[in-house]
Amino acid sequence: MNRLLKTAALAAPLLLVAAVARADFDEQLESALTSGSWGLALGIIFVGGVLTSLTPCVYPMIAITVSVFGAREAKSKAHGAMLSSMYVLGICALFTPLGMVAALGGGIFGQSLSEWYVVFPMSIFFVVMATAMFGAFELALPPSIQNRLATMGGLGPKGAFVLGLVGGLIAAPCTGPVLSVLLGWIATTGSVAFGGLALFTYALGVGLLTWLVGTFAIGLPKSGKWMEYVKSFFGIVMIAAALWFVKDFIGLQPLVEKSWLYLGILGGLLVVGLAMGAVHLSYHGAKKGTMARKTVGVVFAVVGAAGVAMWLNAAPQVAAANGTDPHEIVWMTSYDEARELAQREGRPLLVDFGASWCQACQELERDTFSDPRVIAEGQRFVPVRVDLSPGADVQRGNQLLAQYNQHGLPLVVMHGSDGEEADRVTGFIEADEMLQKLRSVD
Repeated sequence: MNRLLKTAALAAPLLLVAAVARADFDEQLESALTSGSWGLALGIIFVGGVLTSLTPCVYPMIAITVSVFGAREAKSKAHGAMLSSMYVLGICALFTPLGMVAALGGGIFGQSLSEWYVVFPMSIFFVVMATAMFGAFELALPPSIQNRLATMGGLGPKGAFVLGLVGGLIAAPCTGPVLSVLLGWIATTGSVAFGGLALFTYALGVGLLTWLVGTFAIGLPKSGKWMEYVKSFFGIVMIAAALWFVKDFIGLQPLVEKSWLYLGILGGLLVVGLAMGAVHLSYHGAKKGTMARKTVGVVFAVVGAAGVAMWLNAAPQVAAANGTDPHEIVWMTSYDEARELAQREGRPLLVDFGASWCQACQELERDTFSDPRVIAEGQRFVPVRVDLSPGADVQRGNQLLAQYNQHGLPLVVMHGSDGEEADRVTGFIEADEMLQKLRSVD
């Protein structure tokens, strides 16, 4: 029973990570922002930063870092707080511009995820970092350098700030999966102010533990067996993230159906992998049988976690309307043909720009365009989908996107029967709002 409880305790956070990969993180932010709850949205991001500080890229270096910038020898708590704050501001100075660039880049950032030469190297990087989490090599400074740094008398405020910049770079291998989701979402908002504020808040979360240790001389638990668990956990997360990014290139997503049977199988693989020792067993000094058991457990856990993420991202199964025709909007794929058909028949035109890398686009497809009322109202329109996913005619899609003076996704444009643009959607909206917009188009 204790082993079962431990396995359940490990499976719960991994399932949460899978949900984040799918876009629950995105949905929570979207909901918070549309309701005006900026505090909630930034709180979610801050917690993500705090969790990042517990990763093997950051946590083991906190005590050494505090000694290096001099907080251990501070004359007072105020002095220690000042030095610690300068260090955290250095981390913020590294991450904040990323959010602003992502917002300014808009679709450019997102479209880069449709190129194999961007996605595959990034995924390989995640896998390499995962092997470090499993013990293939160490993500740490050599002991001699660590000891030398620990004996330094302090760098002062300016040195603490520069050290914060370096600390942000050291944390980079463990921030990849979180930052990729966050930056992708910021790119769809196009808000430079929120982009900068979001990454500033994330950096504050990353630096919180260091600030507390430097200000109040708090002693953190030493790295031990629990850190091995953390390393294995994040190793699984990184490989699952790598699979998530390449899923559209290697045809994984279409293999997953939105059914409870699939969820049961995938969740079962995750639980079995954890029970076999994906997290709690170690490669260090282990026998061949133990190493093989952990390896199989890791494979099962990765497939399960990534599969659950894809299940959450899969389109819902829709029932047939009359036994033959699917009860869904049947999108045309040629924009020119659709526009010509709409003009010839005097019907309004519905243009949906989407891509597999665009989370908000996936939400519109899954939650909005699947609504029976939206489907019924959409029958008045000539619907066409412009796909900017990997393998599609991205060049033509970008040309059409430029014609609408739009730099990012999502984009849904409604033309009236006279051919003129009547309304457009540039973010996720609920079915009720989409229905209202469709009904207002003549």
